[in-house]
Amino acid sequence: MTSQTYSVKGMTCGGCVRHVEKALKATPGVTAVTVDLASATATVEGTATFEAMAAQVAEAGYDMAPGA
Repeated sequence: MTSQTYSVKGMTCGGCVRHVEKALKATPGVTAVTVDLASATATVEGTATFEAMAAQVAEAGYDMAPGA
């Protein structure tokens, strides 16, 4: 299992954090997610590709980029 941290743009509140978490958890291959509003990051464990996760996050209305 690999763990990666990504930057997430567009989050402004706890509701945003929940939306991003829900989007990432819905991505096949994701086993665990931690989203941090203060650092605007998402740490994801699993085998999902960045492209698949970024698409789910974009559908929720946010931008995800590699690296933190």
